[in-house]
Amino acid sequence: MKALPAISLLVLLAACAQPPTVQLTNTEPARQLARQAAPPPGSLQAGWRVFQQRCASCHGQLADGADGGANLLLRLQGMGPQRFVDLVLRRYDEATLPLARGGTPRETLIDDIVEGRAGSLQMPAWQGDPVTQAHVMDLYRYLSARAAGQLDGNRPH
Repeated sequence: MKALPAISLLVLLAACAQPPTVQLTNTEPARQLARQAAPPPGSLQAGWRVFQQRCASCHGQLADGADGGANLLLRLQGMGPQRFVDLVLRRYDEATLPLARGGTPRETLIDDIVEGRAGSLQMPAWQGDPVTQAHVMDLYRYLSARAAGQLDGNRPH
């Protein structure tokens, strides 16, 4: 009979040693915060390489618009990946060029080239370029990190 209180005490102590089980009812806000904090998909190194090969000649080695193209460090602040993909691969085709002087897109483009208004030219659509198309998320990862101040202009490690 003396063993029964001792066994009861051991069972009680063992039950107290287990951590309490917490059951969360709504985990979606935590998942959303985790997704927002996670870096975008893609490779910084591959994005840097594609940028140097395809973009730096117009946008500058540092993506700051030093060579006459747009300053991508400013343009990418707050831009999401879907918008970036739409702009790089599809938006800049001939059909969507602005009609600055009232002509057709093709006439406007020819006028700009002939008259040397390079600053008014639109970026080409890269949808037909297999390298850019395959690495567009790498490019986004690199440029969004640069825009957020997480990388300098050097090759990422």
